[in-house]
Amino acid sequence: MPTTAITKIVDPVTRIEGHMKVEVTIDQVAGQFEVTDAHSTGTLFRGFETVLNGRNPWDAPIITERICGVCPVSHGMASVMALEAAAAQKASGNARILRNLVLGADFLHSHILHFYLLAAMDYVKGPASAPWTPAWAIPARPGLDTLTIAGNLPNAIEARRRAHEMGALFGGRMPHPHAYIAGGFTAVPTSDNITKFGAHLDWLNSFIQNVYIPDVQMLSNVYPDYKAIGDGYRNLLAYGVFNLNDAGTTKLMKKGLVRAATPSTVQTVAAANINESVTYSWYDDTTNNLAPVKGSTMPIYPKTGAYSWLKAPRYQGEPFEAGPLARMWVNGNYRKGISVMDRHLARAQEALKIAKAMKTWLSQLTVGGQVYDTGFTLSMPQSGSGVGLTEAPRGALGHWVTVASGKISKYQIITPTCWNASPRDAKGVRGPIEEALIGTPISNPDEPIEVVRVIHSFDPCLSCAVHVMRPKGKVTVFSA
Repeated sequence: MPTTAITKIVDPVTRIEGHMKVEVTIDQVAGQFEVTDAHSTGTLFRGFETVLNGRNPWDAPIITERICGVCPVSHGMASVMALEAAAAQKASGNARILRNLVLGADFLHSHILHFYLLAAMDYVKGPASAPWTPAWAIPARPGLDTLTIAGNLPNAIEARRRAHEMGALFGGRMPHPHAYIAGGFTAVPTSDNITKFGAHLDWLNSFIQNVYIPDVQMLSNVYPDYKAIGDGYRNLLAYGVFNLNDAGTTKLMKKGLVRAATPSTVQTVAAANINESVTYSWYDDTTNNLAPVKGSTMPIYPKTGAYSWLKAPRYQGEPFEAGPLARMWVNGNYRKGISVMDRHLARAQEALKIAKAMKTWLSQLTVGGQVYDTGFTLSMPQSGSGVGLTEAPRGALGHWVTVASGKISKYQIITPTCWNASPRDAKGVRGPIEEALIGTPISNPDEPIEVVRVIHSFDPCLSCAVHVMRPKGKVTVFSA
């Protein structure tokens, strides 16, 4: 039986995008410290849904891209998909390919950034300088060439720069490209830009194959115990991304879900089966357990029992993990396991799959070809609704829009980190990260690096999940 409970507050969780706190309870079980309970908290309120109310629908892609500076392209994509669904239209030809290429560039930069700048420092003792310090003590393990991984950091930074420059060739700028508009794209491909894009892409393909994947594999070989840590519910969800035809019926990464009980069976995904619980979130309980199309963002703070600004999305009442592992599993590209290390391995292999596909898409562009359906301006409905389901680097992303009298009357967003880092739902069921932490062995309760390794494997992005703060609010200091 557990004895001598020790509550630790990891506050904040550093090396993620945004603001996050995770409170864990550490007990000694059979002589081993381990996590027995966890509460994941998004610490700032996101008000983008309320900002969009009453705005012209054309504003939505530009505003929602400001939700995050790491994966803004995904929000632009989800937003134009929702508007096009409301108008019963789709982007085609060059526009579809250009959207894929800029979104793919964002995926590559994010995956490489995650491993080298956000996650590797949980395992590798680098130079005695930033960004490797300050840091908790990391015991050395035989077989891990720390100098190799640390030494590859400059190349990783160059890879991220190249991915951004590559995306900006067609997107106009990175981050926050304004090229995503309902009905198509704003950039007309030129031979010069195609050539420059291809040069960056060749360099990135080489980096992913010869540096990134080998580094992740080396880490996996030295930390095999993390292939049995952090499995969580083992439910995986993906919306699908990167259309391979104009109808959108074929995608590079198809949509689907798998449940723990039947991990080899991919089931269909329907937006109508998604709802959001706010029982433990700082939102009005009148919005509890509603589908996003009917939901509202009504903050209530303080609220008894609540502990997060994230809502708790559920599919048919169940929590699901989203992200590269979910996508690769659903598509049959990676099914070795569900764990901390499997998330890193799947993410690296997905980067290569996307980079290779981008070579094909680049060759399919028509120089000077049409990128926008000029008839779409007349097709924007005065009233109607649409859903845009796509993928961000971190997982399943959905935008729901309702238009009335030519203005946005309702807008709801469910980000990947809301899926992964959600609090408990109305039934008291933990979110995926909370559940994945349960049972994690801890060597030193004063420096529980193992907790951070589990959290970072999901690559949480709280800037997507929470965004607005009160600068004159009360300061609360948490101590161990």
